[in-house]
Amino acid sequence: MSREQDQYQYTGNKDSGNPEGLLTSVWDVRALMSEKQPHVVGNLVMGEPEGQGSDEKKKSAYQQALADLQAAAACIRQGQTVAFPTETVYGLGADARSTAAVEAIFEAKGRPSDNPLIVHIAHRDQLDSLVTEVNEAAEALIEAFWPGPLTIVLPVKPGAVSPRVTAGLDTVGVRMPDHPVALQLLAEAACPVAAPSANRSGRPSPTLASHVSEDLAGRIGGIVDGGPTGVGVESTVVQVGDDGTVTILRPGGITAEQLSAVAARVATDPAILAGGSEGEGSPAPRSPGMKYTHYAPTGALCVVEGPPPAVAAWISAALAEAAQRGERTAVLAFAEHAEQYRADAVFSLGNASELEEAARRLYAALRSCDEQGATYIVAEACSREGLGAAVMNRLLKAAGHQLIQVGDQ
Repeated sequence: MSREQDQYQYTGNKDSGNPEGLLTSVWDVRALMSEKQPHVVGNLVMGEPEGQGSDEKKKSAYQQALADLQAAAACIRQGQTVAFPTETVYGLGADARSTAAVEAIFEAKGRPSDNPLIVHIAHRDQLDSLVTEVNEAAEALIEAFWPGPLTIVLPVKPGAVSPRVTAGLDTVGVRMPDHPVALQLLAEAACPVAAPSANRSGRPSPTLASHVSEDLAGRIGGIVDGGPTGVGVESTVVQVGDDGTVTILRPGGITAEQLSAVAARVATDPAILAGGSEGEGSPAPRSPGMKYTHYAPTGALCVVEGPPPAVAAWISAALAEAAQRGERTAVLAFAEHAEQYRADAVFSLGNASELEEAARRLYAALRSCDEQGATYIVAEACSREGLGAAVMNRLLKAAGHQLIQVGDQ
């Protein structure tokens, strides 16, 4: 429900980059995520806490949450920016057709202007108004993975979205999120919604509404609180060639192995393997996450890769040296090894064999490093197979590609 005590009023200061300040509303719609009897809202199934044994208080909370979601959608229609949950991370949404609304996203995030935005839709029919062509291979991906954490880059229809969305490219990335709150919000907004992650540019992406508040309160119109996200890393971004080849531009929630089960051929963009490039002379990225350092904590971070004994030895020695220098240390490690490390803060990413958990925990762990004041951070590398490709991509981006390889590879 809409909570007056959870609104933020920032008057701005010289450090905020927001001299005017915005009133950022928070709409708590977690009542819509109940696992009780599902209820159809429009053509979407929501989890209404209604049925035998439910009390009036729960019913009232549910109805209030629906009203608040409609209020958030109205804000989007009015050209405001609204953060909302998806199955991957929280996104910062605005009407993709309005240049003024899209520019408000860039301003709030401090996002580079040549970094394109992903457009979110609630229905397959909306895609035809955005793009000029969807070939057979792309249709197969849509059938297999929508709604879900897959963004498909397609030729944009002239005038369909603001040129700020595409960053001057002749393509646009589109996805349909697999989250009931996101889908209902998009349906109520009745427009294509451009939505990068709802964080300050370069910061770890938000997986909780509180993460959004930390970065953007006073900079955006509102935050829809739908509880924690599920996947924890952003969507996979692909582009489909005329020959049906699916090229991964950004690894994410849909793995290369899953794509290979549908596509005749799957390739990885060389820019991912090379670590991308930054600076004015480098080309405009075809997908978010290709060019700039992302997801970074404030402290220095490096990733260590190699046989587990060699990795543990290197990290332990590095932590001891950093402590002697007076650094405040932190480690991101897998559960099998976490207890052996001596640091000011140790964050477990779950079992190394269950990387879905690592994906869910990664961004919160990076944010916790900042909360702990860590100045020297070391992370264990993981397998690059399956979802590990996305986890390693985000870790290396956060570390500015500071990868230490130890032992026999």
